[in-house]
Amino acid sequence: MAVGPGALPQFFPVKGVKTGIASAGIKKPGKKDLVLFELAPGSRVAGIFTQNQFCAAPVHVARRHLKAGEPRYLLINTGNANAGTGERGMADAIACCNALAEKAGVDPEAVLPFSTGVIGEPLPAGKIIDALPQLLADTAEDRWAEAASGIMTTDTRPKGSSRQVRLGEHLVTISGISKGAGMIRPNMATMLGFIATDAKLAPDLLSQWSAELGEQSFNRITIDGDTSTNDACMLMATGQYGGPEITIDSPFAAELKTALKEVYLELAHAIVRDGEGATKFVTIEVSQAASVQEALNVAYTVAHSPLVKTALFASDPNWGRILAAVGRAGVEGLDLQALEIFLGDVCLVRQGGRAEDYSEARGQAIMDREEITIHIDLKRGEVSERVWTCDFSHDYVTINAAYRT
Repeated sequence: MAVGPGALPQFFPVKGVKTGIASAGIKKPGKKDLVLFELAPGSRVAGIFTQNQFCAAPVHVARRHLKAGEPRYLLINTGNANAGTGERGMADAIACCNALAEKAGVDPEAVLPFSTGVIGEPLPAGKIIDALPQLLADTAEDRWAEAASGIMTTDTRPKGSSRQVRLGEHLVTISGISKGAGMIRPNMATMLGFIATDAKLAPDLLSQWSAELGEQSFNRITIDGDTSTNDACMLMATGQYGGPEITIDSPFAAELKTALKEVYLELAHAIVRDGEGATKFVTIEVSQAASVQEALNVAYTVAHSPLVKTALFASDPNWGRILAAVGRAGVEGLDLQALEIFLGDVCLVRQGGRAEDYSEARGQAIMDREEITIHIDLKRGEVSERVWTCDFSHDYVTINAAYRT
């Protein structure tokens, strides 16, 4: 069950990036559960990671390796998170990096590991290491679609985005994939995102954009409010596009950033559309807030309310649940007579109560839609923020009750 068509785009190959897919039989025999990104020498990588203090062993290792050297390989496994696994988990993550580095002829610090799947189970490192020759032999520039499928766990469909933008005389390519359907409230959520471009980005700009774009996209989505132990979103720039290095002052920097933001948002929205058991894609807008944090507090209080989310699943215009969530969002001195709450273009709340022109029929017409916007105008300031979420259905409980079986 997912919202919208969800077909993968035509992927444009990114110069300097090859992907490979293999089966290690980590959780299910024959399942494609290993994905490899191979980057050309000189590529630059930046990323953001989960803020969960129980972050997984591969998160620790990837952070350390990212600081230590020049990444050449990203190794991703599904079926096992290698989280909550103590010293053994660290040793297993390092062993996989060392084995890949030896076979590829690079330093171990050039390998970044990523894992997703069940928490608390030892990583079958031996199976992964045994599958590395097959993985390395499988790399090609046109395997993005297969890679998108290879990183899935409870996802019902692969997620990808790709586009090209001309910067003067040079054509820049951007392609990316993501995974995630549950345990999603990134504070970078089981989610992973990998975006690559052949543009040559200055190191400081790469790091800045990785943080900003991740904050504006993956850090604005939530399925269930749970931040995972394994989240990561990586931005890779190979510099193979043939043009000069792009800095913050370059004439085409803004245009490139806009194209990258579109990819980030498509990948983040695809996670929400494929939320576990989701039947609705919901945008929550908060306007005229006094601060970014105030706007986000209100938006996430509504987005995380089980009563709001179940009403969305039932297509029930029970606007009192939205009103109650706004009221408990911790906004000091909230002027109840001034704020307004809308469902689509229908005003629900005005002057502290139900809007005079509201009718159940008008509210129902909005709630019957597959894509819904809830807008809260606080009338307190000039800040606007937006988050994306979905409903809670019976299937969400079923999927997570049976996750380990």
